[in-house]
Amino acid sequence: MLAQLVRFGIAGGLSTLVFGVIYWPLATYGHELADIGGRAAWPVVANILGYMGAMVSGYFLHSRWSFQGHGERDDFARTGGRFFAVSLVSFGLNTAFVAILTGPLHGATWWPLVPIVCVTPLITFALNRFWVFA
Repeated sequence: MLAQLVRFGIAGGLSTLVFGVIYWPLATYGHELADIGGRAAWPVVANILGYMGAMVSGYFLHSRWSFQGHGERDDFARTGGRFFAVSLVSFGLNTAFVAILTGPLHGATWWPLVPIVCVTPLITFALNRFWVFA
């Protein structure tokens, strides 16, 4: 299980890189490429597109590498749907951390990074190992 956790961390880092490669250029320069929704809308659009890219790459990395040899892979509809659900849990957790820690608690913008890096990956690892790729 430790090897799976290490592979999960590496694959998660790669998925985060995919997110950044999609998010940053669109959030920064998207308004110059297309005048859709004005400048303020592009970070939101970029976040959604980056999330989708990271989710797709994450599914393939985790199903083929992080959890290789663990559970069944013959039903894409089952594992893909469950992975999407866990991905939404991750997205929701991270959004809640940002909203609570920088909103009502008036914390610094880096505060949410602590639970995003330390809590969310452990929860998603457990859900992926014991439910998605079981």
